[in-house]
Amino acid sequence: MNWVEYFFFQIYPYLCLAVFAIGCWARFDRSQFSWRAESSEFLEKRTLTWASNLFHIGVLGLLMGHAAGLLAPPQITEFLGLSAHAHQLLAVGAGSVFAACAAAGGGGLLYRRLFNTRVRATGRPTDLFILLFVYMQLWLGIFGLPHSLMHSDGTIMETLGAWCRGVITFQPDLPALLVNIPLIYKLHLITGMTLFLLTPFTRLVHVISAPIWYIFRPGWQIVRRNRHVANEET
Repeated sequence: MNWVEYFFFQIYPYLCLAVFAIGCWARFDRSQFSWRAESSEFLEKRTLTWASNLFHIGVLGLLMGHAAGLLAPPQITEFLGLSAHAHQLLAVGAGSVFAACAAAGGGGLLYRRLFNTRVRATGRPTDLFILLFVYMQLWLGIFGLPHSLMHSDGTIMETLGAWCRGVITFQPDLPALLVNIPLIYKLHLITGMTLFLLTPFTRLVHVISAPIWYIFRPGWQIVRRNRHVANEET
């Protein structure tokens, strides 16, 4: 273990989480109007519709899969009857599907932002930067899939999960867990943590306040009445 790995896998996680928490709180407190992802649908809709849907479905699926797969202790998977081998194969299979959706959708969004003159002219540089960064993070994860298939005994996933849980529980000597992990996974971890660092300063903040509650809202019924009939009743 060298000082570079010690910084990125022992200090950097807490630096990113601190900036994420304090930065998001400060932005929401001081600039709530900027807490949104500005829509460019009126500039171009055809590509945006399919690309945005695919991208968000893929990313949300990957986020939930990462959270469930890496943060859940081994006792839970054992209780569900999943061996480490089956757990990793399930993660690779589901991750491949969601990654394909995110890659296709992200490619469409990136093409639209780069080559649609109206979208490019009105977009902010930070919007293009964060889309490129998220897309790079996505492909780092995709490039790691062959390693997961070649080491399907589940050791890689168990090691990465132990590291993630160690960050949450403030365990010392975290870099020692990643000594035998391939470089592609380490790069994926670093860019993933950097996304937390960048969130307070970009449009990624809208992920925190995504209107999930809207799905479970009570139904509304709009009744149109004839104005003449309404006047007679009154």
